[in-house]
Amino acid sequence: RKANIGGEAMRPEDQERVRQIAAYRWIGVDGADRDFLDQNEVDNLTIRAGTLTSEERQVINNHISVTIRMLESLPWPKHLERVPEYAGGHHEKMDGTGYPRGLRADQMSLQARMMAIADIFEALTAKDRPYKTGKTLSESLHILGGFCLRKHIDPDLFDVFVRDKVYLSYAERFMDPAQIDEVDDSKIPGYVP
Repeated sequence: RKANIGGEAMRPEDQERVRQIAAYRWIGVDGADRDFLDQNEVDNLTIRAGTLTSEERQVINNHISVTIRMLESLPWPKHLERVPEYAGGHHEKMDGTGYPRGLRADQMSLQARMMAIADIFEALTAKDRPYKTGKTLSESLHILGGFCLRKHIDPDLFDVFVRDKVYLSYAERFMDPAQIDEVDDSKIPGYVP
């Protein structure tokens, strides 16, 4: 019941339970001994966070490298010449564990840090993804707060995002009214009202 639903994280003990179940065997109608779960099923049912296997995640992660190469090949006017950096940096993390370059906070532009928050927030709230439903404002801000505590997003920008209710402007324009719930700032991890 807790496997591969796109929640924030699957607990190690739940992953182990899937592996225990996978060790069972059964006899098919043809009399052949079969695995209860094959390795592909185990891989898909023990995803730690999100809904993608590590192989699928690698394919998705590659999109940013392709994006950077495409954008860098364009003849940008002077005032837009850093667009590839801004667009390409939205998957970097403050602690250096992001991709594609593994940049730390001091190596990232302010614009790329803003893009990171916007990208995560949009992905959390989007209701048009075939693999998940859009989360509410309070759920999305709670998850973003976790990213802030884990040093994945800029804490100062996250503070502005919450304090100035930047999220609400976006919500009113792009989110389904049913997703716009009451937000209690005091319950958002990583934010001090």
